[in-house]
Amino acid sequence: MSNSSAADTAPARAGAVSSQHAKHVFAAIDIGASSGRVMLGRVSPTSGVALETIHRFPNGVVELDGGLRWDFDALFAEVLKGLAAAAAVAQENGERIASIGIDTWAVDYGLVNEAGELVSVPYSYRDERSRGTVQRVHSVIDPARLYATTGLQYLQFNTLYQLAAEPKLDGLQALLIPDLIAFLLTGERRTEATNASTTGLFDAVAGEWATEFLDALGLPGDIFPPLIQPGETVGTLLPAILERTGLPADTTVVAVGSHDTASAVAAVPAQAENFAYISSGTWSLVGVELDAPVLSEASRKANFTNERGVDGTIRYLRNVGGLWLLSECQRSWAAQGFSQSLTSLLDAAAALPAGGPQINADDPVFTAPDNMPDRIRSAVRNTGALLPDRPAAVVRCIMDSLAAGYARTLADAERLAGRGVDVVHIVGGGSQNRLLCQLTADATAKPVVAGPVEATALGNVLVQARAAGVVTGGLAELRELVAAGTNLERYEPALQTSRS
Repeated sequence: MSNSSAADTAPARAGAVSSQHAKHVFAAIDIGASSGRVMLGRVSPTSGVALETIHRFPNGVVELDGGLRWDFDALFAEVLKGLAAAAAVAQENGERIASIGIDTWAVDYGLVNEAGELVSVPYSYRDERSRGTVQRVHSVIDPARLYATTGLQYLQFNTLYQLAAEPKLDGLQALLIPDLIAFLLTGERRTEATNASTTGLFDAVAGEWATEFLDALGLPGDIFPPLIQPGETVGTLLPAILERTGLPADTTVVAVGSHDTASAVAAVPAQAENFAYISSGTWSLVGVELDAPVLSEASRKANFTNERGVDGTIRYLRNVGGLWLLSECQRSWAAQGFSQSLTSLLDAAAALPAGGPQINADDPVFTAPDNMPDRIRSAVRNTGALLPDRPAAVVRCIMDSLAAGYARTLADAERLAGRGVDVVHIVGGGSQNRLLCQLTADATAKPVVAGPVEATALGNVLVQARAAGVVTGGLAELRELVAAGTNLERYEPALQTSRS
């Protein structure tokens, strides 16, 4: 899912490129489940990449027509507002935006008719509508066969289960959220490959649509537009978009790792091969980067996923609960008149002793919004323990539970992929959370390198820059640029520290 978080509040700068010296400027539309932003990235092959936040806006689900949906009209209006502001900033600096890249969360889509009209407001993966279709899908396609082809972990909101809940699909196409935004900007219909791999209808080995599953489920063969790879051009902006944004007529939209985790992993500042990553935000995406998918039955039973990354890599990972738990608790406490800052909450949680109660942070019971502190305390009671009715205790439970979940997942990834991990990189909003980073180092017994916060936008911009020929080379070269321009923080496991 998404690796972006409303808790992401660090300055949006990485690298050391000044606007006076940067000739290559790129716009990144980066939208997570909690917030979105339009950013400018200034890239130099020698001094790195610098990000400037141009426009930041909230994102979230709304109850509409009996379901949880995304307020897509408002979301797209904010995108246009951000692009217009980016165009104005670039013009003021005497710069020219070379291209635009788009990344968002995965699995959700909008349905577009032949005339190019969005026929309904896109559902959110947090809606319950697909719960009832899982058994029907599995009665047609054996789950073991499904995994052997797609390599996708089972989540009840995966795209194929959502599509199975649609009453009518004739004459319609499903555009995943970043592809839908790109379509509205350019008029071109494409499906970017990293996000396609999250649908449950993508062949993990062939890198193409799994047409046998489309046929088995009675889905139209053209339900998705043709595939496009990161770095390829989607198209140029439509005249109406040019008029609203003030961007130059030949401004292009370039496909990036449109699943935000794919962009984030592309910007992991790893300097060695045997690394693991945790893209920590609303969700936590925990895994390793591989050259080929792991499609074993053991991998399926462990519920690991094989999703495409930039340059055809495999993001072998599992979704673990994330900072959604914390942000929802903060929202509940604020509604009750408790307004303690996040920093104060984390400091108070860090002062509590280790060994407190834990929950299964990725239990589906925590997927929906509202009453999160009560649900966490209820889950603790179900384990036979008690959790004090104090925010600091709840926060410490969340942090301990996330770190423990990270450790279990990484141990499983090492075993199933047959490779060791020497260092864990935490990127995204969670990289700012010192308590979470230290607890992760302790739980995994591995050093943790935290940063960058804006990994998703960095990956987005660097893929655009490479497509424009500003930087060259593979992922290793892109990651060197990130490492050289980011202030990284290293956390050693407590046991290792005590021996030194």
